[in-house]
Amino acid sequence: MHTGKLTDDQASALRAALVARHWQPRTVPYARFAFESDKTNIAFYESGKLVVQGKGTQEFVEFVLEPEILKQAKLGYETVLNPDLLLPRFGVDESGKGDFFGPLCIAGVYVNEAVINSWKDAGIRDSKNISSDKKISELAEKIRKTPGCVVDTVVVGNAAYNRLYAKMKSVNTLLAWGHARVIENLMGKRYQMNPPPVKAISDQFAATKSVIEKALMSQGKEIQLVQRHKAEDDIAVAAASILARDEFVKGIAQLEQQFAMKFPKGAGELVDKAAKAFVETRGAGELQKVSKLHFRTALRAQGLPEPPKTEWRKR
Repeated sequence: MHTGKLTDDQASALRAALVARHWQPRTVPYARFAFESDKTNIAFYESGKLVVQGKGTQEFVEFVLEPEILKQAKLGYETVLNPDLLLPRFGVDESGKGDFFGPLCIAGVYVNEAVINSWKDAGIRDSKNISSDKKISELAEKIRKTPGCVVDTVVVGNAAYNRLYAKMKSVNTLLAWGHARVIENLMGKRYQMNPPPVKAISDQFAATKSVIEKALMSQGKEIQLVQRHKAEDDIAVAAASILARDEFVKGIAQLEQQFAMKFPKGAGELVDKAAKAFVETRGAGELQKVSKLHFRTALRAQGLPEPPKTEWRKR
């Protein structure tokens, strides 16, 4: 079976293609049109959903639907074109890196073919493309409860983050440490995974791929580490991004409850105002409990001079 959405123009083109091929029309409740051949049934519904089923599904999608109607390989069928997308693997991602307030959260997710197939229509995608915290929470719950899926999260609270940054002197080194911890933790849960993972995928946030590799311990070195830009296109990494964002949202909510004030996400004018208000109310010494002190926002909130900005140049 293959399912997907079509625009009105695509639907018209599909109907014309089926008529030209002498497919037999049939009646299906709530369908705008439906046709059948000797080995395939097709129905296009009022909702815009297309359903193709039967023994000829793969042939029809590969040689008619994709090249003639969609003009591209669509999500939901791409696993047939690229079987590697069903390999058992880890996805790792983080949230909170660019937020002045709140923790840094890193999450890892193990997926296999059954897990990936169960998420086919769930809407799991890069968390940056999901604006609703409620939707993030719902998807995170679905991910955690999916049979066969194994997850792990590392939440670095602000006080711990500031201690680690003072020691490591680099956001990338800190990120690599967090990613490595998640991979190590997941490797410790291998007994829950069937089949065992063949690789771990994460975004390449540093100039060199060796940053995470150097941070891995013995168990983490037993698995192939794949780092690439736009890794969130992989469903395992997308799921990890959702879990990490959910943990970050929860962390912000806990801080707001603890300190009885609103902490805007991200960075910018609203964050600057909130930081200044926090220092005026709680004092500069408390700022390390709710924020990442290496941000320039921390200096502005305390009325301290900012160092001159240096122009970044690629070597």
